[in-house]
Amino acid sequence: MILNTGSRTDIPAFFSEWFYNRITEGYVLVRNPYYPRKVTKYLLDPGIVDCINFCTKNPAPMLPRIHELDGFGQFWYVTITPYGKEIEPNVPSINQVIDSFQKLSHIVGLNRIGWRYDPIFLTEKYSLEYHLASFEKMAAALSGYTDVCVISFLDLYEKTRRNFPAGKEVEQKDRLALGKAFCEIGREHGIRIKSCAEGTELAPFGVDCSGCLTWEVIERAVGQKLRHDSGSTSTRSSCSCLMNCDIGAYNTCGHGCVYCYANYDPETVRKNRERHDPLSPFLIGTSRDGDIVTNARQIRLRDGQTALF
Repeated sequence: MILNTGSRTDIPAFFSEWFYNRITEGYVLVRNPYYPRKVTKYLLDPGIVDCINFCTKNPAPMLPRIHELDGFGQFWYVTITPYGKEIEPNVPSINQVIDSFQKLSHIVGLNRIGWRYDPIFLTEKYSLEYHLASFEKMAAALSGYTDVCVISFLDLYEKTRRNFPAGKEVEQKDRLALGKAFCEIGREHGIRIKSCAEGTELAPFGVDCSGCLTWEVIERAVGQKLRHDSGSTSTRSSCSCLMNCDIGAYNTCGHGCVYCYANYDPETVRKNRERHDPLSPFLIGTSRDGDIVTNARQIRLRDGQTALF
């Protein structure tokens, strides 16, 4: 099976101790965000979990114990964007995240790590020219440490509109200009550009528009072909990403990014994080009366055939 950790919160940045405790215990309990009484139990067994997917803005807290994951297939996306503290209040500096990215790349290898430069939005400060200059500098620093970068443009979810009223959709002419330029910069530094949930308008410039967590990405990370008939499918019609089976929880990420779709407001996040116990099988809180616990349907996907990329 494929296990995701990053659609609802940033586990590596804020909950690494809890995560490693779950690896040691061999299981995790996940409360359904829409039906809280429903709880899913996932076994964290490398014989069953083919790949753990991480998405983080700060992998540094995971690095001291990273070899505890040696038995697992894994793939990492690390997000590095050019925004200031008024946009991303609690994200470490660009130089710090690049340094952690480079260290992580040395450990897990080129096939298991990618860079995310998203979401992209334009303001007077964060102009098209600003993005191009920032992307060039970052691509140069990450050259040789990754060969893929995922881009996407700001989505105006309801939470985003409320928390980031200055956020605007990027116009098509600017999307095309950025996509074309990013592809040219990426080629100079050995980095292939992918887009996620953005349609195919950037494909003529060489952008891979299939999505960020596709079968190809995961098979490349684990070095084997996987069975595609297991029920692990895309959860979005706009891309081919395999985003189900996430063990995170909404309203728990401490980065405080104003464009975030996963947090309702800072006060809700603060209250939830006060309920976090690194020793609990739940990310937030613990078991409740009336919980209905169901074992996840976990099927090994590796077929033993070496994947060639």
